[in-house]
Amino acid sequence: MKLPPHLSTRDGHLWIGDHDTVALAARWGTPLYVTDEDRVCACYDAYRKALSCYYQDIKILFAAKANGNAAVLRALAGLGAGADVFSSGELHLALRAGMTPDTLLFNGSSKSPADLALAVARGVTVSVDSLDELHQLQAIAAQSGAIARIAFRVNPALEVPTHPKIATGLATSKFGIPHAQVPDAYRLALSCDYIRPVGIHCHIGSQILATDPFARAAEVMVLIAAEITDIGVDLAFIDLGGGLGIPYNHDSDPAPTPADYAAAVMPVFLEGIHTAGIAPQLWIEPGRSLVADSTVLLTRVNSVKQAHRTFANVDAGFNLLIRPAMYDAYHEIIAANKANEPNSACYTVTGPICESGDILAKDRPLPFLAAGDVLAVLDAGAYGFAMASQYNCRPRCPEVLIKGGHSALMRRGEVFDDITATMVDPPWHLRPS
Repeated sequence: MKLPPHLSTRDGHLWIGDHDTVALAARWGTPLYVTDEDRVCACYDAYRKALSCYYQDIKILFAAKANGNAAVLRALAGLGAGADVFSSGELHLALRAGMTPDTLLFNGSSKSPADLALAVARGVTVSVDSLDELHQLQAIAAQSGAIARIAFRVNPALEVPTHPKIATGLATSKFGIPHAQVPDAYRLALSCDYIRPVGIHCHIGSQILATDPFARAAEVMVLIAAEITDIGVDLAFIDLGGGLGIPYNHDSDPAPTPADYAAAVMPVFLEGIHTAGIAPQLWIEPGRSLVADSTVLLTRVNSVKQAHRTFANVDAGFNLLIRPAMYDAYHEIIAANKANEPNSACYTVTGPICESGDILAKDRPLPFLAAGDVLAVLDAGAYGFAMASQYNCRPRCPEVLIKGGHSALMRRGEVFDDITATMVDPPWHLRPS
């Protein structure tokens, strides 16, 4: 198996950066998420360098939904990143991590009045998803006397090669305004006293392993940009979204690099803005490709069982990593404490959740396993802990951040009292004193 550069095997163990994963599991317990900050920063830098070769005025917004740990956002903020946020919680998180309001975009198809009011109050640009939302935003901004900066989210109606649940630019998607209706939406926005259209936005999907869809989306966007420029919109930015995939199957998935992405998209973008006579900032929103391979999920084998398959029952399930159950997603698995041993057996790796679908991996070649062995689930940094739950009344596990030779908690593990902390006894359940 080909490993990314920050993972290696030494003395029979899997290492992440300068750290033995088996030692990390012994120190912090399992299940355990471990993230390499240096790897996150290197992935960000790869995008910055690739895009800057073509155009200097760029802004990289991290898709905060992919990984909502404040330490990860803080590391990216220190490099100059902004964030694509999808809730008031993510907005607060980004600001607390040190990102500035002008580097954020509040995205989403169903924002509440409170969401819109927060964006206006904090001066965050809103990606408007419908005309109804535009009218609500106009009323909220008028009430506060502020000007709401907006972009419209365009639905470019593009078919993309990814899982249907994460294809967001289809004509049938719930996201965005059909591209043919966008110019009229901007005309309406220009007529609003408390709305200032400053950008245009799209996002076509996630885990896309080809660059052509991004180039086609860029072509749609620059054509619309030219049309709305002609009606009086002064575009400060064009946001092409994110969605570049990673090689979850390290030996077979082809995965474009940021350089491949830039080579496909930037000529289209540059030709389009040159034809339109504009020079907007280019925004992109990588999420998965910045953080996914930075992280491993360490999980301990509780038992091995021979039935119609040989099961390795571990202490992490879809309560901590739901992608295999939700998307039939593939994650490489390595026996962290037997990393140099031959794959002599075949195991289906299952979690502790009371669901038949709680399977992390089916029929994987691995060394002979026994209770106490530590497995590492790779590429768990995107939509891993971010989608974790307390199902079956299981506390969520800790997250550790490493950087060079340092390691520290960036989220403590939950305890039972964390699960019950927000529960309240109805008055009729209370016994009279």
